Amino acid sequence: MSRKSSRIVAAIGLLAPGSTLVSCASTSEAAAPLSNSSGSGAGSHPEWAKYTFTIGDNGGDGSQELAKITGVFDNASYKVKFARFTYGPPLVQAAASGDIDLGSVGDVPPITGAAKEYGFKVVAVNRSLRPTQANENIIVPKGSTLKTLADLKGKKIAVPQGSSAHGLALNALKSVGLTPKDVKLAFLDPAAGATAFNTGKVDAWSIWNPQSAIAVRNGARILAKGLPPIDQTSSYYVASESSLSDKTKRAALTDVLQRLAHEFAWAIKHEDKYAEAISKEEGIPLDDAKVSLKAFETRVTPVAKADIEAEQKLADAFLKAGQITKKVDVSSITDNLLPTGYDSSKLSVG
Repeated sequence: MSRKSSRIVAAIGLLAPGSTLVSCASTSEAAAPLSNSSGSGAGSHPEWAKYTFTIGDNGGDGSQELAKITGVFDNASYKVKFARFTYGPPLVQAAASGDIDLGSVGDVPPITGAAKEYGFKVVAVNRSLRPTQANENIIVPKGSTLKTLADLKGKKIAVPQGSSAHGLALNALKSVGLTPKDVKLAFLDPAAGATAFNTGKVDAWSIWNPQSAIAVRNGARILAKGLPPIDQTSSYYVASESSLSDKTKRAALTDVLQRLAHEFAWAIKHEDKYAEAISKEEGIPLDDAKVSLKAFETRVTPVAKADIEAEQKLADAFLKAGQITKKVDVSSITDNLLPTGYDSSKLSVG
């Protein structure tokens, strides 16, 4: 994948502690439900055999375990491996450097990545199957006296910098006439944010599931849900420009994306297996994985005009709030891999 070995070292350094680049060990069981599935290409593609694609697994979304369970890559002409990331910004950076080929992130990482002039493209959308259910929230501890977003003035909020939860916090504050200068933003990764929240070192936490759902289950309270108009319920696939620029490699990468979409479509119809995959990848109890499962269920489609407009609005808000220093043109970082009309929710998966 990399043109220089130092890039792989850098990519490993961005992974969650203790993580490694792991080859996809597809199940050898004959019963693997998607072992005979195909992506974008019909028939054999011997010209793809030289490729090994690295898929960025953002925060334990179940993709690696589902690949093993379903066997979705068993008959692929290329190889795949997975790299684990705790949240989106490092994944986008790895895509830009060519250390991963494809990965899914929230709505903000493509914006902050583009502002830093990283070389990547947004190639597809993960749309929530339940757009009225938030995948992330602003939460407060049990017993907190904070009742409304306006009450956050002067308070300390934990947020992963450059993440979708950062966007939620920014827009939530804006909705009540506040700016980042009116609060104390504590830029903490998810693990550090959890520690700060649980020990009372912050007054609120902007974070996604399953962390949000687990905290609420343990007594935390939702102050604001991550729903329109203050948040998107979609996430985005990003890909490295180096993988998109070569015609043959691009075709193979399209196949990778469609196989990923296929495995998630299967998982939605087999929620017990989906929960098991999330539980294993996140390292959380199965019951906790089940609590947040609905928010993980999405359908994969091409990027639409409305998506670009929503991202542009968010990018402009980040610039105005001083959270980025360079104007971002979202249309210039969009490069659809999927054909018009593609929708993974319409796939036949058994």
